[in-house]
Amino acid sequence: MLVAKFTLGVLSVLVIALTALSLVRTRAWWVRIFDFPRAQIAVSSVVLFCLFGLANLGVEEAGLVEWVLFAGLGLSVVVQLRQMLPYTPIWRHQVPDAPVTIGKADRLRLVVSNVCMENRSIDLWLKTIRAEDPHVIVAVEVDDWWDRRLGALTQAFPHFIRQPQGDTYGLAVYSRLPLQNTRIKHLVDSNVPSIFITAELTSGRRVRCVILHPRPPRPDIQQDSDLRDAELARVAEIVRSFRSPLVVAGDLNDVAWSHTTHRFQRISRMLDPRIGRGMYATYHADHRLLRYPLDHVFHSRHFALVALKRLAHVGSDHFPIFVELAINENCANAREIDSADEADEEEAINAIQDAQDLRANETTQERRDRQLADQ
Repeated sequence: MLVAKFTLGVLSVLVIALTALSLVRTRAWWVRIFDFPRAQIAVSSVVLFCLFGLANLGVEEAGLVEWVLFAGLGLSVVVQLRQMLPYTPIWRHQVPDAPVTIGKADRLRLVVSNVCMENRSIDLWLKTIRAEDPHVIVAVEVDDWWDRRLGALTQAFPHFIRQPQGDTYGLAVYSRLPLQNTRIKHLVDSNVPSIFITAELTSGRRVRCVILHPRPPRPDIQQDSDLRDAELARVAEIVRSFRSPLVVAGDLNDVAWSHTTHRFQRISRMLDPRIGRGMYATYHADHRLLRYPLDHVFHSRHFALVALKRLAHVGSDHFPIFVELAINENCANAREIDSADEADEEEAINAIQDAQDLRANETTQERRDRQLADQ
């Protein structure tokens, strides 16, 4: 019993520490990576709370240390569940369901898929994506090999814009719908592109789309979240002035519940269809117990939701995600989200400035190490 209690005590301290660490406002990679496993930490907190209570409070008289750890575990449970509950069906939908009366001409069917640059299951990928009959396909991590194979889409998806790269940051968009104002921009990092397009729906309505794949925090090269946070902040600043229907999608290398993502939403005023429906974890496809929602579709309040689902395994380490949105003017002002405050604005400005400073002061060796790691 003594060994079991000691083990539970050590695990409890670890869970409490990780929970506390995840609340720290810093862009250090060794802190930011704990944004990702909140679901896993939440489950661990609940299990340990129950086991610790039985072992230390239900068997014999507990001392001060046991009561402190028990209270800490309880607080960890509350903190983690507060972060996770909005991404469960018990929460109120942030995006309303679309009325069945909205015609197909005012709908956008979109698939976002990180193909995984090393993945070679092109036939499985094409079969899975085509089965959803999307209007627009967003492919992430497109290199020259994938770029050549994606050419098979051009007959059915004649409108496209491509930026293949051999460093996992290549992007491609293929569309049945006519595309206008197609542009490739480098918002923060000269090696990390973003795609800006305007898609014309069958009804003639136009939808602006921004496709992203910012750099993640990475322990292998001690890459903090500066560049990712700056890109999300920069995009939020750009799109909040848009008044037309808007979608921001891609592998954001950030989880839905992080402070950075929530700040992006508050500044951009964009909605997350996951809220009130589920987590829709898209990564890692090969590890059931280590999955996080990294691939996102945010949109303006011009839309209601027809369908949202995670697709089947396509050989990548990411599952594709499918969304069908319908323009619904009646809900344009129906869902309010928290507005950005002065702290959000200041954090965004600082994130962009810090990323610029990082790039300006990066040594040749640091740049080479980053490029080698990307490849």
